[in-house]
Amino acid sequence: MQTNNFNIKGLTDEDVLKARSKYGYNKLEAKKESFFLDAIISLVKEPMVILLLVASSIYFISGNIGDGVFLTSATVLVAAISLYQDSKSRNALEKLKTFSEPKCKVIRNGKTQDIKSELLVVGDSLIVEEGGTVAADGIIVHSNDFSVNESILTGESLSVYKDKTKADHQVYQGTLISGGLAIVTVTAIGNDTQLGKIGKSLEDIQNEKTPLELQINNFVKKMAIIGAVVFIIVWAINYFHSYNVLDSLLKALTLAMSILPEEIPVAFATFMALGSWRLMKLGVIVKQTKTVETLGSATVICTDKTGTLTENRMSLSRLYTLSSNNIFKIDDSLGAEEHNLIRVAMWASEPIPFDPMEIALHKAYKTTRETDERSEYSMVHEYPLGGKPPMMTHVFENKQGNRIIAAKGAPEALIAISNLSTIEEEHINNAIKTITAQGFRVLGVAETHFEGNNYPEKQQGFQFSFIGIVAFYDPPKKNITSVLEDFSLAGIKVKIITGDNALTTKAIAKEIGFNNYEKSMSGDELMELNTAELQKKVEDTTIFTRMFPQAKLRIINALKANNEIVAMTGDGVNDGPALKAAHIGIAMGKKGTEIAKQAASLILLEDDLSKMVDAIAMGRRIYANLKKAIQYIISIHIPIILTVFIPLALGWEFPNIFYPVHIIFLELIMGPTCSIIYENEPIEKNSMLQKPRPFSVTFFNGKELTTSIIQGLMITLGVLLVYQYAIQQGYSEALTRSMVFTTLIAANIFLTLINRSFYYSILTTLKYKNKLVPLIIGITITITGALLFITPFAKFFKFETLNLPQVLMSVTTGFLAVIWYEAVKWNTRKKAKHQADTGHFN
Repeated sequence: MQTNNFNIKGLTDEDVLKARSKYGYNKLEAKKESFFLDAIISLVKEPMVILLLVASSIYFISGNIGDGVFLTSATVLVAAISLYQDSKSRNALEKLKTFSEPKCKVIRNGKTQDIKSELLVVGDSLIVEEGGTVAADGIIVHSNDFSVNESILTGESLSVYKDKTKADHQVYQGTLISGGLAIVTVTAIGNDTQLGKIGKSLEDIQNEKTPLELQINNFVKKMAIIGAVVFIIVWAINYFHSYNVLDSLLKALTLAMSILPEEIPVAFATFMALGSWRLMKLGVIVKQTKTVETLGSATVICTDKTGTLTENRMSLSRLYTLSSNNIFKIDDSLGAEEHNLIRVAMWASEPIPFDPMEIALHKAYKTTRETDERSEYSMVHEYPLGGKPPMMTHVFENKQGNRIIAAKGAPEALIAISNLSTIEEEHINNAIKTITAQGFRVLGVAETHFEGNNYPEKQQGFQFSFIGIVAFYDPPKKNITSVLEDFSLAGIKVKIITGDNALTTKAIAKEIGFNNYEKSMSGDELMELNTAELQKKVEDTTIFTRMFPQAKLRIINALKANNEIVAMTGDGVNDGPALKAAHIGIAMGKKGTEIAKQAASLILLEDDLSKMVDAIAMGRRIYANLKKAIQYIISIHIPIILTVFIPLALGWEFPNIFYPVHIIFLELIMGPTCSIIYENEPIEKNSMLQKPRPFSVTFFNGKELTTSIIQGLMITLGVLLVYQYAIQQGYSEALTRSMVFTTLIAANIFLTLINRSFYYSILTTLKYKNKLVPLIIGITITITGALLFITPFAKFFKFETLNLPQVLMSVTTGFLAVIWYEAVKWNTRKKAKHQADTGHFN
């Protein structure tokens, strides 16, 4: 067997540069899209922009050039803000794409390297192996029992066996490797591949909108319809009062502009994209931004053991040989039987090992053998890992025709196909119990002899001789106990789903302080249960052992049927279906296969489960801040709408207190407030001590909507009281407008501060670190002061300068219209404390 990449040297660095200059990069070049042009077209379709353009046109037509110029400028400013937010979101998503770019393995300069797939060139020697995807078209030059699923090109779901001797010895970009290993010489990249010619790409798949997205869109549509109806009513009322078409149209447009909550979809898109970017900075790659919405709701995390709870740093620790019926430590004085056990276990491994256990076996073989036979033998046949429980078999042969047939896998799989006596089986099982009870992972090892080349179709067709057991120790990760505690505090259940046996898993679980580690179930036991029985069982069972793809998928579906929001970690081909089925599929960035990464919605760059604690905390933070932003938008829109509508509908003295210029100014304040201030808010300290948010909870029903409406009505009451006070005092329309406007601005500022938390007091939230809060509020106060007290601005906005008592009354009323909610929060905290003291929770 050749250990140095089968004597394939690959391209040199100079060859790579020449090939790249000739053929370019390995990318599917789609039709160039103009993001700026698309954003402009999208903006022109926005109802608010349309209303602004119509209003400014009316001003120009009616001769109000100043108002027309202002509204046109405001339209440009609104467009600029929208384009900025759009570009910020897009840049965040582009950065995510660069982090989640697929990688591949090539041989260059005689050495194996990992490179980004787009850096592949024609002529490269590409290594493809089970669990990966083919990164470019190529011709097979070496393979071991290699099979590939080409359904992306052919629609045929069955795997196709290929090697260099067959007529079809080509592989194609985008196809999935079902088994084995191959080295291919790249013949086409990018748009020249079969996938590129057909024009298919996974990026073209359109994602369905989430329930929250649909609810937001429906809410905005309903408000637009209401706005259209009210627009017609107000236009009619004004027209019958004045018989002036343009003036009545302008006043109706003012109300229509106040009704449209166009900030909500903008806030949602911004929060999701920037949330994904923030998660990326934590080392969590979000493949679909909608996953951010789901993160805070996770109720169960199903985690594998190896590499997630443990270091995936396998060291060969124990050996058991059937012939001696003894268990040895690796550093004991080993005899011929133990050396042979290591030798056979190594031959049962891949020639180029990538699995930590196989790497450990190759290392042990090299250190315990006087002569290294690996260069003398070549693999002539391979049976990939398969069966329930799994095993694998390799056939090697040297030039003299001497043959080695070695197998390793789950001990019970090899026991079943070896000719063992009852006593021998009893000895083996006792040894397994002794070793696994100490937390070691065990593999059975066997060998056989076979003449001729008419190999059995399945490896189980050989008659094996059981040699012994090799056992590995994989230490738990140092931080895993605290990670489990964090999940528990957050109300998230953890379940271990592993292919390892029960005793080993329980021993590791006990070592890391895993709760209820005694409650376990095997894959075979699980498959015997009907759906109803399984749904009951998965709630109490915490450890699932000897799992296979169908069993994993059944667990996920049973948990989902119990209304759990399921996150699952995985790294292998067998994890694909369950990762896809879970609400949050989590692939490991380092040891995860490409198939696992494609099926998952999140990728942990460092294979560190503690990052999921950070991700869930970030998910809860993003959702809570988005809720604050949307509740703020709803609350502040209500007084704007009613302040425009009620005086007109009731025939008050100044029925048209606001004009489009005032509404657009308020819109310019609200946009940055909801999308910038609230997005930047830190996580509240009790967020990770609460139970997960039910996935069915939304912003548009129940407590949240009621709170927003009441807050909005209270602000409306305060504004209209000031309105009536000004009228009773005989103030002019301009002075009344100034007081009403100031009250609304003050209420807006205080609402921003109060709604930073719906639990903690304003005295607590003022200590939150968010530099944008004083910045945005400072800008708002400065501009409002300029509009009220600088004569040219005041005249343009039809304001009149207020004296100190009038300012104080407006600001105090705005404060009182909002501050009452602090009493509600105080009562909420009091109830929570009482429940905590008495132990009675709702």
